[in-house]
Amino acid sequence: MDALFEKIAERLIVGKIDEVKELSQQALDQGASPRDIIDKGLLAGMDVVGKRFKAGDMFIPEVLLCARCMHGAMDILKPLLSEADSAGVGIYLIGTVEGDLHDIGKNLVSMMLQGAGFEVIDLGTNITPQQFVDAVNEHKPALLGLSALLTTTMPKMVETINALKEAGVRDQVKIMAGGAPVTQAFVDEIGADAYGANAASATEKAKELMA
Repeated sequence: MDALFEKIAERLIVGKIDEVKELSQQALDQGASPRDIIDKGLLAGMDVVGKRFKAGDMFIPEVLLCARCMHGAMDILKPLLSEADSAGVGIYLIGTVEGDLHDIGKNLVSMMLQGAGFEVIDLGTNITPQQFVDAVNEHKPALLGLSALLTTTMPKMVETINALKEAGVRDQVKIMAGGAPVTQAFVDEIGADAYGANAASATEKAKELMA
């Protein structure tokens, strides 16, 4: 079975949508659990994609193709996941801060979090601090991801955290921050809980925060 999981990861990395779906179905037919197919096949492949993207060895169109592979397989697997499969994994609310329209990194993080079993609520781009506060109140997420791809929009992360404090909900949610110009030092400075350097590490950090 491990060889089949490896093949799923391998075909995902090269963007073969139909093959990834077929192999996932094949693994199911041979008795693999949906969770194992996700963890050992799809997520293992997306981890490699995230690392290659960060290293500059993969480009945005390729990453999006890989994400589509994962989506296709998840369409088959998601309805089969039992509550036990998703136990301990919560709601992850994510959005790109006000003034910033970039979403490639955010979308990749969302995709990998879904693969890790999180229920991801993606608010989109150009999200104001008040919209984040309203969404936290509405969805009661365990984790909140703030994304910024411009140095000029990074201060909006600070404003968002302050708005959450003013609304009295800051302590109800763990906050992660990431994006090209964001650093660990900046995340520490603004009082967020974790830094996601790339999609793979963001997913690992999210799982750690839920442990």
